[in-house]
Amino acid sequence: MSRDGEPWFPVTGEIHFSRIAPEHWSDVLGLARSGGLTSVASYVFWRHHEPRPGGFDWTGARDLRRFVRLAAAHGLDVVVRLGPWSHGEMRHGGFPDWLVDSGIPLRQDHPEYLRLVRRLYGQIIAQLEGLTHDDGGPVIAAQIENELADQPEHLATLRGIAEEHGLRVPLWTATGWGRTLLPRRDQGLPLLPVCSGYADGFWADSSVEQPPFAAAHFHYEEVRDDLDDGQPSEIQPSAVLASAADAPFITCELGGGMHVAYHRRPLVTAEDVAALALATVGSGSVWQGYYMYAGGSTPDGDQESQEAGQPQDVPRISYDFGAPLGEHATVRAHHGMLRRQHLWLAAEGSRLAPMRSTVGSGVADDPRSLRWAVRTDGESGWLFLSTYRPHGHLDPQPQLQLHLGAREGLRRPQTVPARPIDLPAGVSTVWPVNLPLGGPEGPVLRCATAEVLTRRRIEGGSAELLVLTARAGVAVQLLLAGEPEITGPGRRSVTSTGDTLLEFSAVPGPEDLVRCGEVRIMILDETDADRLAVLPDRQAGGTADRMVLSSAPVHADPASPAGLVVHSEDPEVELAVFDDVAARWWRHRVHAPRAGVLAVLAQDMTPPATCPPQRTGGPEGRLAAPEDFSGAAVVELDVPAEHLAEDGRLLVRVDWTGDVGRAWIGDRLVSEHYWHGRVWELEMTAWREELRAAPLVLELLPWSAESGVWVHPSVRPVRTGVHLRRAWLVRRARHLVAPC
Repeated sequence: MSRDGEPWFPVTGEIHFSRIAPEHWSDVLGLARSGGLTSVASYVFWRHHEPRPGGFDWTGARDLRRFVRLAAAHGLDVVVRLGPWSHGEMRHGGFPDWLVDSGIPLRQDHPEYLRLVRRLYGQIIAQLEGLTHDDGGPVIAAQIENELADQPEHLATLRGIAEEHGLRVPLWTATGWGRTLLPRRDQGLPLLPVCSGYADGFWADSSVEQPPFAAAHFHYEEVRDDLDDGQPSEIQPSAVLASAADAPFITCELGGGMHVAYHRRPLVTAEDVAALALATVGSGSVWQGYYMYAGGSTPDGDQESQEAGQPQDVPRISYDFGAPLGEHATVRAHHGMLRRQHLWLAAEGSRLAPMRSTVGSGVADDPRSLRWAVRTDGESGWLFLSTYRPHGHLDPQPQLQLHLGAREGLRRPQTVPARPIDLPAGVSTVWPVNLPLGGPEGPVLRCATAEVLTRRRIEGGSAELLVLTARAGVAVQLLLAGEPEITGPGRRSVTSTGDTLLEFSAVPGPEDLVRCGEVRIMILDETDADRLAVLPDRQAGGTADRMVLSSAPVHADPASPAGLVVHSEDPEVELAVFDDVAARWWRHRVHAPRAGVLAVLAQDMTPPATCPPQRTGGPEGRLAAPEDFSGAAVVELDVPAEHLAEDGRLLVRVDWTGDVGRAWIGDRLVSEHYWHGRVWELEMTAWREELRAAPLVLELLPWSAESGVWVHPSVRPVRTGVHLRRAWLVRRARHLVAPC
């Protein structure tokens, strides 16, 4: 992929605008930009925009045009996923009920269906007028349909309809997994195949401990396709691989987490998400695309269900997905973990993108086997190493040292690391090899046992700052070519090859820089690295940015050139901004006295409850979500009136164990939760007035180990019944600060 003639490595995250209240769009997009995304993608769900035939709605949370313009204000490109069929765990895959009930043959070149698609596409494309890349806007790509494996002619028809209505974008894509057949270049209207990779899947059977497609995504390999996802078996793997052979390796659905269904409830960890993403880069990806990056809440409970003829029941409203930004924009650990990778890609992506991947050793089923790969241009490159896999790590690798050479594509052999080190179990990392620093005459970093986080010009442009991340349990070594003059921390020695080795017994941290000629090296531990953001500084003009260390989520405010928006659940926030000229940090303390835990609403309760009769349903006969709540435990949570002030976001968090929980305010269902080990989070911001008159009522059904429901092994040993450990009220404060 290239942009303006230069190699280009985009990072995209899926954010469904119609699942998020529009008053929160700017903060979600700001946090996405702060997380290192360069673009966002979104389905345009047909049922949200044409609930009645011919009655289109582009207002409120359905305002596609406003969302796209706001993304542009945050410096984000946009990928529009046009449908018509989307899936996205939406009822009928996003098709309106009236369309499903019409009897018209769907998802094929039927004249009446295509007439309705033309009407839909015309409406969508009218919303994008003047916003495409050709017009100087942010829309760079369009995806046609979704997961349609065996109708390339229909996909070509859909692209043709979009172009007939005036949509002009540089990139046209279609999902390419599941042995998908796509229109070829010689058919006139080609579509780029985009790939997926998930650590688990709620759609797998409850009898399966780990879905067969999952393990492959945690080691390096050249096969891009998920070949075990239920697509038609008569389509041979060679068909999709051959059609993708001349296409770049683009991803659109790397699992940013995982949704849950009633019968199967994955608990994908932050470490799972980060390891899978990095393994994909090691396998040759040139475009990282996450699904989902931000969760949301589905209007009217319009999610997938067996009642609608789909295979499984999912929660009616919540689409949290365990994403880096949760259903209510709660920032999770993998937001920072992924940002470390994204900052590296922002700094090094133009060099990395053209590099080919060579897969080293690594036997998929052997826990003793180190997994590794190299991406190189012949002179320099990146060594990917992993002892990570979910459901039990690979063995540690004591005294690790690799000898890289011609087989891996390097013209100059290089031993990495300079001295053997111990690589712990559960680590997925990438190390630089022969990385040039500071310019053509600058030093060369032969190898390092730390990750590149970012690099930038400082001290008025006369010096370069290289920021590295030291991984926990991995001793830091830096091997610099020759014998440059070095000052600062680290133990120095000269190797037998005449190079200079720096070794560190402790991580220096953000204040203590290594100086090597015109290069400065900062080494952060993982805690500080997860807090580091590179944010636009519009006051400085142009494309200037600044490094910010923050103990709370932070992003730039497009309406305030110097402003930073801090989202805090703590009364005090530590904020530091790096001064590029003085090469030092300016530290600030942000006070948020109304943030934090406001009240504990309940704790340590085991109310009596009885299980309803089990049901099965849907086309695959899976366990069905219960409808009978007559035996549910009922817990009333009174929110004290003094905490219902109109500032900040008001959240209730419930730490509990059980089967299914429903939350009501009066007769309004505000949330449904399938217990799976993660705390249940409910936003009360929009319900303040209702809560003055009525309590928040929880209906909780009990857990039974004999139910057949699959939950993650780490949470499986749980008592029968309902146990409400704690429910508490939290205010998240939003502060605009202007650090000097």
